Amino acid sequence: MPSTGKRLLDLWKTLSPLPGGQWLFAMIFSRTVPYSGSVGPRIRVLEPGHARVEIPDRRSNRQHLGSVHAIALMNVAEMTSGLAMMAALPEGIRGIVTRISMEYLKKARGTITAVAHVTVPPVTGDIDFDVTADCIDPEGTVVARATVTWRLGPVREKRA
Repeated sequence: MPSTGKRLLDLWKTLSPLPGGQWLFAMIFSRTVPYSGSVGPRIRVLEPGHARVEIPDRRSNRQHLGSVHAIALMNVAEMTSGLAMMAALPEGIRGIVTRISMEYLKKARGTITAVAHVTVPPVTGDIDFDVTADCIDPEGTVVARATVTWRLGPVREKRA
């Protein structure tokens, strides 16, 4: 059975070129990962080691002061790091987030684009690996930066 990342990438490659395909992929992703789907993600790029995801500036993503909520930014940053990471993992390797830190640099307004680039290191046993995801506003300013620590390691046999 193919890895989760390979299945994601195959589905993206099938749907994204089609009219409405990116929207359909985002809907499938949002149903599969409901919390991440809560921010209304629009996956724009998905390839091994690289992802770009947008979230709209809508009321449900804002806090009481009118800017994009800190946790909506963290959500899209973690999601983007995960898509880039999972799409790059070789067969037989799994990853899970063990830590997230976020640096908020400026008020986030407008559609926010999160970008992550990953080069997966060789994995022979469990290792911790940091992935950075930047959240960028419509003017191109980095408004927040996440460091997502992934525990990578070989897939383990399921216990009975």
